[in-house]
Amino acid sequence: MNQSLSLEYVKVLSKIIPMSGIQVFNNEIVLIIRLKQIIPIIRFLRDHLNCQFKLLVAISGVDHLETSSRFEINYEILSLKFNSRIRIKTYTNEITCVASIVRIHSSANWWEREIWDLYGLFFKNHPDLRRILTDYGFEGYPLRKDFPLSGYTEVRYDERQKRIVCEPLELSQEFRVFDFLSPWINSQSGFTLTKTLTV
Repeated sequence: MNQSLSLEYVKVLSKIIPMSGIQVFNNEIVLIIRLKQIIPIIRFLRDHLNCQFKLLVAISGVDHLETSSRFEINYEILSLKFNSRIRIKTYTNEITCVASIVRIHSSANWWEREIWDLYGLFFKNHPDLRRILTDYGFEGYPLRKDFPLSGYTEVRYDERQKRIVCEPLELSQEFRVFDFLSPWINSQSGFTLTKTLTV
């Protein structure tokens, strides 16, 4: 879709679809909507004769740690008939449920499970919401940026017991806090790497 067509399409969409904002970036239309509008808007874009966005390409999550609605969810949909793409953005927090779109696009099943596993965002009415990338006993969510980098448990093979053991991980405080303000120091003879521990 070229620039002039996408601008005309944006004008038409802004009259039909209730949204918080709309952008055109590199000839790609980005709709910013409220969380409650996901189901009707995606269904409209799939079924309307002049839209026909029948292919869900991807759903991705982004964590903006410093904001109140810290999680951004991006839905990328494609219309093969009109050879055009639309990205739909919505925002949520840690405790608000997101409506599942599996009944509209069956390919959303895997994407929503991945976002649940990595960010901990709960998708309401999802038929099979369970972890797919982390262990069943894993505590926390890897992409939330709110857990220690070393994890909570250590899995290792114990030679004495001849089996794999899982133990709680305990690190002394001096190994948890690092000062990375100046990891490289420029000297006359070249670069040297320094790491400073704060106790």
